[in-house]
Amino acid sequence: MDNFQFCSPTEFVFGKGSENRCGEFVKKYGGHKVLVHYGSGSAVRSGLIDRVTASLKAENIDYCLLGGVRPNPRDTKVYEGIELCRRENIDMLLCVGGGSVIDSAKAIALGVPYSGDFWDFYETGKAPEKVLPIGVVLTIAAAGSEGSGDTVITKENGMLKRGYGSDMLRSKFSIMDPELTETLPAYQTACGAADIMAHVFERYFTNTEEVEITDRLCEAVLLTMVKETPRVIADPHCYEARANIMWAGTVAHNNVIGVGRSQDWNSHGLEHELSGLYDCAHGAGLAVIMPAWMEYVRGHNVMRFAQAAVRVWGCQMDFQDPDRTALEGIYKFRKFLHEIGMPINFAELGAKEEDIPVLVEKLGVGSGKRPGFMELSAEDVANIYKIAARASL
Repeated sequence: MDNFQFCSPTEFVFGKGSENRCGEFVKKYGGHKVLVHYGSGSAVRSGLIDRVTASLKAENIDYCLLGGVRPNPRDTKVYEGIELCRRENIDMLLCVGGGSVIDSAKAIALGVPYSGDFWDFYETGKAPEKVLPIGVVLTIAAAGSEGSGDTVITKENGMLKRGYGSDMLRSKFSIMDPELTETLPAYQTACGAADIMAHVFERYFTNTEEVEITDRLCEAVLLTMVKETPRVIADPHCYEARANIMWAGTVAHNNVIGVGRSQDWNSHGLEHELSGLYDCAHGAGLAVIMPAWMEYVRGHNVMRFAQAAVRVWGCQMDFQDPDRTALEGIYKFRKFLHEIGMPINFAELGAKEEDIPVLVEKLGVGSGKRPGFMELSAEDVANIYKIAARASL
């Protein structure tokens, strides 16, 4: 296990009706005037925004509203939020939504106190000196942004999708009521499950040896998703399944299961170009990319893939041919994704194989290599996209 330093300061408030305590926690963490940031009209139509603002009013906390965040959140909404926060002297952001809303709010939190363009952080990776504090009311179990310091934004000029991370962007509190996810369509629920599992696998496939504790934690989260996702697809009002998935999404990405080990993140990098170019759901893109990445890189450490096949997917270990076990596990993963309603190839996603050179160019590998579990050249990336384009069961 590698040396590590881990900080996860977020206060999690979990359970039915917890959104009615927003004002209490905004006040606890020093908010006096907040920007309530949300996505589509569903947060309004469901009455959630009314409940959130009623809670703020009960604590005499002033607020402004900014909705309209899209999936794969755009820089244009971030600029709008930065301008509004500065004009209204906002001192805290309250996100009501899923990963896209939280990511947008984190970008606003970076930009408000910064004298330059917030995109500098995403382009150069510079460290912030100050950010606005953030609180979360989570409505989708997927991205894990409620517990992480990560954010991903799409720049509309060129449709560049880029990520940034800093522990300063971890939310002060995250309010998590699984009942808020019950109205999600099955497709969005499945996209969230794919994203959660990808967050775990990006940590699981590591070059660090002797990491049994985090291996087992990763496997526990994956086994939970394998059990609970079909259950909640079949019965969207199953609270206990929703609750298990919601907490799985948090621990999958607050890095408690990733400390002390190298991580990969190439599947996410390759997917970002898909959702940047085609505006597809991030989880759906990951469902296409991640099994293809697994197929291509498995020879780098076939026993790690065989271990996942045995421990997560219940395969029998073939000690004479461990690659057969590894491939069986990858097949079962792809089959699981298909069974919960996810696409498994470019055609089902709405992507085009002829666009692979564009995707590779946008990823910016050039003549170098992307670091990770296995270093990837531009040719490697193109080959993974080709496997993803042609995948079948």
